[in-house]
Amino acid sequence: MANSISQNNAVITGVGGWVPEKVLTNEDLAKTVDTNDEWIRTRTGISERHIAAPDEASSDMAAKAALAALEDAGSKPEEIDLLVVATITPDSAMPSTACHVQAKTGLVNATCFDISAACTGFVYALDIAHKYIITGASKKAMVIGVDKMSAVVDWQDRGTCVLFGDGAGAIILEAGSGESRGIIATTTKSDGRLSSILRIEAGGSAMPLTAENIGERRQYIKMEGNIVFKHAVRSMYEISEETLEKAGLTHSDIAWVVPHQANMRIITAIAEKLETPMERVVTNLERYGNTTAATIPLALNEAVKDGRIKEGDYVLLVAFGAGLTWGASVIQWGG
Repeated sequence: MANSISQNNAVITGVGGWVPEKVLTNEDLAKTVDTNDEWIRTRTGISERHIAAPDEASSDMAAKAALAALEDAGSKPEEIDLLVVATITPDSAMPSTACHVQAKTGLVNATCFDISAACTGFVYALDIAHKYIITGASKKAMVIGVDKMSAVVDWQDRGTCVLFGDGAGAIILEAGSGESRGIIATTTKSDGRLSSILRIEAGGSAMPLTAENIGERRQYIKMEGNIVFKHAVRSMYEISEETLEKAGLTHSDIAWVVPHQANMRIITAIAEKLETPMERVVTNLERYGNTTAATIPLALNEAVKDGRIKEGDYVLLVAFGAGLTWGASVIQWGG
């Protein structure tokens, strides 16, 4: 690793994203489960999602997002000394997906590891990389959020299969040299007492896969939707307020909110509580669905590339996921 000299701040210098080619529309889903386009759109805001090919792993999507971020930053693979991958759909239990990404992208000098915080994973990973940078333990880090949710969704359950898609988003983080404050404040929280409301039961050490539990479809996502909704709105609002206070900023200072893309009703409820017009909220849920750890970096990538997020803008990232986990980060954009 790099030396232990501390840095003043850490800034995002590159962004990248990747989604698979195959598009699954609401009309396509209506052919296989009891649902329809209107039902899905009015309840979720989703019209379509991208689905990975059977031989396309999380590391494949992550590697493509990583290469896009490197190109955007004008960085070479060997300059990256830390790679943190947030995912709940790793290629395998071991080795880490990050190590697979390293091999596919030439990040030969990176220390690599995965973290698991579900839909909040990217915020958690960003916070970890930020601390590596400001303590001098890393000079240039890459953070990736990636999930192949099509591999863990029960395609017979209309309550969950309509929600999710596949994709990856990546950022490059390094010590700042300009006027931007970079990552100003981050807050992360968890409550394991509520782990049962959003879960995958089988496939771990507590419940190894067997013919019996596979037959019971316990290897797929289970969700208590109404309970999740209530906790998501309250938790995301409260942690946004707490993080803004830590950053010394108010609602009016924030140019853009980039929320986790889970459900449009959740997003609009949070925007209302934050007194933020939807015109200042970045959303791509309609086209991608919930890509779990990838939603925020994918949305961030789009908003930067199309010019919405500009130099000097204050940006609020906020997410909520299984665990339960939730987190927020306030960033000033620019190097």
